[in-house]
Amino acid sequence: MKKLLALIGLLIAFIACSPENENETHNFQALLADSPSIKGKQEYLNSPYVTAGNRVYMVGHQNGTFPEIGWHIKGEMGGIWNHPIKLMDGFRAALRWEDEIVKLADAHTFINYPFGNELQYTLERKNLNISRLHFVPDDLEGISVQYKLENTGETTLNFEFEFTGYTDLRPTWLGEENNMIDGQDSAEFLDDLNLWLAKDELNSWYVAFGAENSISLNAVQENEYMGKGSANRLGHSLSIAPGSSETLTFTIAGSYNSKEAALQTYQEIQNNALQLLAAKKQRYQQLAKQSKLTLPDKKIEQTFEWLKYNCDWLVRNVPEVGTGITAGIPDYPWWFGVDSEYALKGYMAIGQSDVVHKTIELLDSVSNAVNGNGKIIHEMSTNGVVFNKGNINETPQYASLIWEIFQWNGDIEFLKKYFPTVKKGLQWLMEENDQNRNLFPDGFGMMEIHGLNSEMIDVASYTQRAFSDAAKMASVLEEKTLAKEYQQTADDLKANINKEFWSDEFDSYADFLGKDTQALHLIDDAIVRADTLNKPWAIEELEQTKKKILSNPSDKLRPFVVHHNWVVNTPMEMKIADKDKALKALNTAERFVNPFGVFVTGIDRDASAGSDDGSFSGSKVFSYTGAVMTLPTGVQAVAENNYNRPDKALDYLKRMTRTFSYALPGSMYEVSPDYGMIAQAWNIYSYAIPIVQQFFGIMPHGHLKKVVIKPQLPKEWDDASLENVLVADNEISVYYKSTPQAINIRVVQLNPDWTIELTPLKSEEGSYKILEGKAEQSETSTHQKFSSSSKVLEIQLDL
Repeated sequence: MKKLLALIGLLIAFIACSPENENETHNFQALLADSPSIKGKQEYLNSPYVTAGNRVYMVGHQNGTFPEIGWHIKGEMGGIWNHPIKLMDGFRAALRWEDEIVKLADAHTFINYPFGNELQYTLERKNLNISRLHFVPDDLEGISVQYKLENTGETTLNFEFEFTGYTDLRPTWLGEENNMIDGQDSAEFLDDLNLWLAKDELNSWYVAFGAENSISLNAVQENEYMGKGSANRLGHSLSIAPGSSETLTFTIAGSYNSKEAALQTYQEIQNNALQLLAAKKQRYQQLAKQSKLTLPDKKIEQTFEWLKYNCDWLVRNVPEVGTGITAGIPDYPWWFGVDSEYALKGYMAIGQSDVVHKTIELLDSVSNAVNGNGKIIHEMSTNGVVFNKGNINETPQYASLIWEIFQWNGDIEFLKKYFPTVKKGLQWLMEENDQNRNLFPDGFGMMEIHGLNSEMIDVASYTQRAFSDAAKMASVLEEKTLAKEYQQTADDLKANINKEFWSDEFDSYADFLGKDTQALHLIDDAIVRADTLNKPWAIEELEQTKKKILSNPSDKLRPFVVHHNWVVNTPMEMKIADKDKALKALNTAERFVNPFGVFVTGIDRDASAGSDDGSFSGSKVFSYTGAVMTLPTGVQAVAENNYNRPDKALDYLKRMTRTFSYALPGSMYEVSPDYGMIAQAWNIYSYAIPIVQQFFGIMPHGHLKKVVIKPQLPKEWDDASLENVLVADNEISVYYKSTPQAINIRVVQLNPDWTIELTPLKSEEGSYKILEGKAEQSETSTHQKFSSSSKVLEIQLDL
């Protein structure tokens, strides 16, 4: 029945979106007309975009070109990918008259849609307006590219439209490690199908491209790209009357298994492009409805909506390996442990639960196959080769991820399935990595700075949270003794972190615990870094720290503040910092920001950081030195909310929001505002956790069929709502309105079998009263509490 209803809905959507003009029935523009869209900036036309899909995706530049970009596989991260192989370096179009060839190389406008892209060209001398639109159908190994050519003149235009495809059938990163060896591409034109078919000579890798229209010519061209690809051209004779238009729809499809699979996909996309686009549009409309945010601040509202789309862009399905979210595009289009451990918490809060469960299944199965001891991998290519078997922080963060997702899905079988990995991981963490038995594991955490691998503050913080969450898991599974042991470790860690890592001198938690020799070496390296970046204040501070160490030597572990790395804020992110220390540290952290957010490494900021603006100037060799990133900024927002400072948290969200659509319309770069990955998975952690779980205060307890709602909205958000938040088999909507006369909170749930526990802060103005629904009332020293199973619960505080 559900499938039938879905098909009926799709048919209705398709009919509704179908143009009335028979000549326009294949026109993508008509279907996109009522979809959200954002126009790009002229100054960023020579920068990347992505046409996203879960099997295939395409990366080119907004001006319509396909330059050789990327560093992970140098010059190969753009083009069209069907992981674990690449299909094409790109394609080019040209218009040929008897006496002239005009290449479509410089689009003047780029428009991004949630599920596709549009590039616009104007040939004034030829009286031609041209649009190029493309999208990737769900679950298919191909892409559809449509050109619409409109004659704006008064005479008929006769010309040849030429489309050249640059194949590059090659393996992904680390392909050579499982015998994926790149061979020369060879291509043939299939007359019966009017398409080019290319094959890698050493492998059963294929790519086909062609169009629905009749072919007037086909030819081999010289390949302009590096590598072992081929270049092949199609020609179409067009005659366009004044005021009329013609549409050409090309299909590119591939397979890393067989010729038959490539051709079958080609035919499916070529014959059903508009229906496939309608289906994708409808699915994205549903993504928008889930966790639907409405705010006075329309920029944050729009950013949150598009980040939900960004999340879908990053899903990668390789059936032979698995499905999961990838870290970022274009250089991290494969699977990561820690990136997922941050991001999946956000994915769950926006209702994209299916890929959450699939990603966890992938990480768990591969980690157990490769490590077998509960240690979670760090990075795996899409061909199944694991590059890094795991950094220390990834194992405790996995434990907390499992508990968080269980809170949302309430599925006891989910917990039973993954708790064995959690138990093994925590045992490995403490037995293999805590040599001095002080509860602080040794090794690299989030900061990839050479030599920074002793007892790191982020590893300690995430380990504390892991044991606290594991204690809850053990309790639910009735492993009482283990729960008690885990909780004792968590309590000890919390006390020790606040005691051992705190620095009164800097009003901050330390970067690490270490010996003097390690600290001095790191300080010397940091001075070189600061000098290279021309940060005189940092050099002065580092020299003073070095002098103090040398004048007060110690052979014991002690806390060192060297880099002011963002991870010093993780005790507040995990809400384990003592309140007085937390407030001091949060205030200290405000020194290490610019208008876009928080510096990865604090010593990289300069004296004008508070007023900096403009593009980020990265090094010629890809590097995060000097970077401001969305993850540290989001962590800071979470931290501020944990200590009841929502207005401060909102300030960090506003900083990040300045980077939305800065370079790629509809997206947010990894490094703020315009460097690194053009779409990054953990951005959703930085928004969804502060907004869904902290501002609106939605805290699910799925196994108890209860949702606690503890709102603490910023003052500016006086009329805000968050609708259709999925929690297991329930759906929650929260509406908040504040006026000089009253504060009104309304909660609507879909399933009355659940309990809503609405817990607003007490007010000196009086008490909240119930306007609709029934609830049991109680209070704590700081909050009122309303427990209700009503579908609607509305309370109001009169001021």
